[in-house]
Amino acid sequence: MAGKPSIPKGTRDFSPNVLGKRNHIFDTIRSVYSLYGYMPIETPAMELMETLTGKYGDEGDKLLFRVLNSGDFLKGVEDDVLQQRAIQSMAPKIADKGLRYDLTIPFARYVVQHRNDITMPFKRYQLQPVWRADRPQKGRYREFFQCDADVIGSTSLTNELELIQMIDEVFSRLDVAVHIRVNNRKILYGVAEVAGLADQFYPFTIAIDKLDKIGVDGVAAELKSLGCREDMISRITQFVGMKGDNSEQMAAITSLVSESEIGMKGVDEMNELLQYHHLNGTRNALMVDITLARGLNYYTGTIFEVNATDVAMGSLCGGGRYDDLTGVFGMPGLSGVGISFGADRIYDVMEELQKFGAIDPIRPQVLLINFGGDDMIYSLNALFHLRKKGVASELYPDAAKIKKQMTYADARKIPFVVLAGEQERAKSCYTIKNMQSGEQQTVDLDGLVEMLS
Repeated sequence: MAGKPSIPKGTRDFSPNVLGKRNHIFDTIRSVYSLYGYMPIETPAMELMETLTGKYGDEGDKLLFRVLNSGDFLKGVEDDVLQQRAIQSMAPKIADKGLRYDLTIPFARYVVQHRNDITMPFKRYQLQPVWRADRPQKGRYREFFQCDADVIGSTSLTNELELIQMIDEVFSRLDVAVHIRVNNRKILYGVAEVAGLADQFYPFTIAIDKLDKIGVDGVAAELKSLGCREDMISRITQFVGMKGDNSEQMAAITSLVSESEIGMKGVDEMNELLQYHHLNGTRNALMVDITLARGLNYYTGTIFEVNATDVAMGSLCGGGRYDDLTGVFGMPGLSGVGISFGADRIYDVMEELQKFGAIDPIRPQVLLINFGGDDMIYSLNALFHLRKKGVASELYPDAAKIKKQMTYADARKIPFVVLAGEQERAKSCYTIKNMQSGEQQTVDLDGLVEMLS
């Protein structure tokens, strides 16, 4: 006896009611991207492993889903490698492709591969699923959608400003209150440099990024394990717990990294971005946050992260500036900046906040009852006419009992039903019933179209 069917952990089926809500999120994001002049592209679900590996740090590489080569995938593996179970040596030989981890690296590959077909600066958006071999938990899935927007080929901080405005516009349209947190990786490098940890910048950023999980004392312990001096640990931990508005935060940051040239360049970039932001502002708060690190290796400047104010959930959107991402594909010196909305987490937040209201999946506006024979042919003629006029219509496929057909319309929440039997056919008319009020009217074909249009 076959077992009960199931799906892999961290993946989900989406029923029509859920998809109606998800599509509301996608349509909102897509419309904002288009408003700002971004153009859509798509890339394959699979990329070559050489494209993916080494771009996300050691931890990210561990989360890549590899795809076994077709056919005899063990053909090129030596017997001693098999016997020793040398996974690191074996993996490249049996799986040279993998599911994409995000949309940014495939975008960088796309830019280099299609460099002669695009105009710089190139503004693109991309709404597609990605996969990570992560441990599933609330708000974290192994298969999930990202909704990216990037502009590449420009170093102007007005691009960062535009991304902030897009974030604000999307969440305002979705009626979800958020905090837009912003930092600069150059500032973080400056902090690491004055702390004597420049050569351990990546583990330093990981430690800072853990503040919410392990607290100030935990961060201090991690910094100590990296060899940070006690006086600098005290200064850094005092700072990461500091409260204050953006001006106060920037003053403290400036004091902390004043001895670092790179750190002060980050301060200048942040001040310029805040100056642009003050020209128009945002409905959702923009907050300078020194603890924001964004663990991906490729970020080099401004970084963003967005969190809901009313629901405990991970980041709903994030991104940042990368100065040489295309360099790994043979096209150095091309700067870009981008963001990515996590549609799945946004959905979970909106569900918890009951923000979807009456959003339903697209359903037929009218069901034509099937009486069979010549009556069905008569109804088919109306069905064709209604669809040509743009009315979402459906004819029940079988000449079943009327009660069964009415029950179907009610279960599908179809608002109108058309009955066209022998009497209606003889008079060249149709009886239309409002399923909510129960009212019925008899009209000709033109009147039917007018009522339903």
